[in-house]
Amino acid sequence: MPNDIERGAASDPVEPPRGPSVTSDTAGLDRIDLALFRKVMGSFPTGVTVITTQAGGAPRGMTANAFMSGSLDPPLCVVCVAKRAHMHGYLLQTGRFGVNVLAHDQEVYAGHFAGRPVAGLAPAFKTMHCVPLLVGSVASMASEVAARHDCGDHTIFVGHILFMECAERVPLVYHRGGFGALMQIIDREEVPVPEFW
Repeated sequence: MPNDIERGAASDPVEPPRGPSVTSDTAGLDRIDLALFRKVMGSFPTGVTVITTQAGGAPRGMTANAFMSGSLDPPLCVVCVAKRAHMHGYLLQTGRFGVNVLAHDQEVYAGHFAGRPVAGLAPAFKTMHCVPLLVGSVASMASEVAARHDCGDHTIFVGHILFMECAERVPLVYHRGGFGALMQIIDREEVPVPEFW
């Protein structure tokens, strides 16, 4: 079972640096406009994933774009799940999850696993390390929960990757409430590949 991250002892309070007083432009950030918050965060284009796990004898899925790589050694990935979501309870229960990066022709799954089920839709899964993975995804990975961190109304789950695969497919992209697909504008051979890892 996953363990909560141990809380360290609180450090002594640090006196803030002296400088200009807070202006009216920043004084209201503690009462931030939620609609603006969503619009700002939605301005960052992302892929679309479906987080999956096996619970109650059936595959469970939840659409999410709060996913990122965590570490190369050991291989870790990170997902962020709302505490009110059913998936949150499932992950606490099972301790394992899958991440499935949707392809451009899998947009129907994005709505289906976001609380808008499509009648008659029967997604195909394959099981790896007791984790159901969506067939036809751009990439999939099965992970065991290695740690979890409190993050306001969400929990950050860190997964130790047990299995992964990818296919040469065009990914689904999400931006400001809408879906799209990538267009290859520049020849890959002309662009140096950054060494992220």
